[in-house]
Amino acid sequence: MNTFFSSENKRTYNDLKKQISPQIQSLFDSLRDYCFSLGSNVIEDVRMHRIVFCKSITFRWFVDMEPEQDTILLKIQKSRKEPHQTIRIKADENLDQIKDFLRDAFNTIH
Repeated sequence: MNTFFSSENKRTYNDLKKQISPQIQSLFDSLRDYCFSLGSNVIEDVRMHRIVFCKSITFRWFVDMEPEQDTILLKIQKSRKEPHQTIRIKADENLDQIKDFLRDAFNTIH
């Protein structure tokens, strides 16, 4: 079961979706769905201009996704002790390597 968590402003994905450019909407949805597919303990935290995906209630975030005009800014974290990796992707990019990064971060974060 996927758990949804909203910050104090109670924003939902549908609220954020209104701000996402149509040219990257499909890509954003695809990455969001992929994050949920990583495990039943994935938590989505919808923030003002982005979504943070966490592993379980401990809120160890593994990816921060921020939509921009024609790209998505991903911050991928594997450990709190290491700096996060920043990747900017476009709608026409192959997601195989990105999905590998996300899966690895999800499996590594604790």
